[in-house]
Amino acid sequence: MKAIVQNDYGSSDVLALAEVAQPAMKDNQVLVRVKAVSINAGDVFAMRGKPWPIRFTAGFPKPKNYILGWDMAGVVETVSSSVTQFRPGDEVYGSCGSALAEYVSVAEDKLALKPANLNFEQAAAIPTAAITALKGLHDVGKLQAGQKVLVNGASGGVGTFAVQIAKALGAGVTGVCSTRNVDMVRNLGADDVVDYTREDFTQSGQRYDLILDNVASHSFPDLMRVLTPQGLVIPNSGHAGMGYVFKAFLLSPFLHQLGSMYLAVPTGKDLTQLKEWLETGKVKPFIERTYPLREAPKAFRYLDKEHARGKVVITVTE
Repeated sequence: MKAIVQNDYGSSDVLALAEVAQPAMKDNQVLVRVKAVSINAGDVFAMRGKPWPIRFTAGFPKPKNYILGWDMAGVVETVSSSVTQFRPGDEVYGSCGSALAEYVSVAEDKLALKPANLNFEQAAAIPTAAITALKGLHDVGKLQAGQKVLVNGASGGVGTFAVQIAKALGAGVTGVCSTRNVDMVRNLGADDVVDYTREDFTQSGQRYDLILDNVASHSFPDLMRVLTPQGLVIPNSGHAGMGYVFKAFLLSPFLHQLGSMYLAVPTGKDLTQLKEWLETGKVKPFIERTYPLREAPKAFRYLDKEHARGKVVITVTE
């Protein structure tokens, strides 16, 4: 089968389309013919080999035919004997390793049935970004209807979902983005939009019950200054670098307004939790660009260098 592999760390030039063996299935797994894959910041980290600890997953000291990709959608090809939730022909989406390939073996509990109103590219755009937003706002932030939330970095992969999920939870939403994305963020449902090239939201005098910080553009004290007395800053540690992650880890036990870091590894249960919002259109993926599999290096280059709006998706098989 065809797959995007890397045998070194660096820029998108280390990625290549290659023929590799079809993955073997374990007892609890499903073999999926992959239709589409969306790429995330974590995929770019794996490509670069930075932050350094990621090399213990991708390959040390160098990767060897490492297949990138995490979020995917496709069609079930076959299932192992212990699988009960899926059958051949089911259209599914979920998260797994080595997704940028024509076939992938996925644990049953990492998959969910694809919402019928979404195509494969749209479904592939959902898992990591949407679940990161959901867990940050709902599970960690305990966001309640009627509260005010600010999404810093509202036009990115996580941010576009966070604006919509916060609205679905009944919150008033302020999104922070650049000039070119103001209309897009407003169309996603934000009640107010702050153009950070013209205004610093930490100087506006507004107060928020929750800040989901996707970009680490301000210090934690600056963010906490615009919170209500019981407000909370939730750092999205997956998008802001190891220095930010380390600071949040050290400071959160001592600052009651700084939320703990959290992991967002999507499961089938998580994706099913989003199903009603997705099928009713309350939450929709925003895809800026789609590339064919052979142009995966271009997709990674764009995500890495151009401040992509929403999601970048790679079509694997027609």
